[in-house]
Amino acid sequence: MCDIAQSENDGFEWLTHFVNYDRFPNSLNIVCVFDTQENLALANQECFHRLIKDALDSIDIKVKDMNKHVQFDTEENCEKENNGKWNVRFEKQGFQL
Repeated sequence: MCDIAQSENDGFEWLTHFVNYDRFPNSLNIVCVFDTQENLALANQECFHRLIKDALDSIDIKVKDMNKHVQFDTEENCEKENNGKWNVRFEKQGFQL
């Protein structure tokens, strides 16, 4: 999935996920990270929703509203706001590490 996303979207770097297994799959949160705000603004977010949904469907995980489960962020913002410390950034956003 990441290989396809990287080939179709300039600046896509990586993704990660957070989940509370007691409330799975409703608690699933996926964060897609780009290098800059500029590249994120140019990204086809619907493409990411489709790729992630297809990947989840292939392992029989059903998620109804991808907008609730997929978020986007940038290395640029993390560096500016959290000195590049993703663990701090994710904790501030309410994700449990």
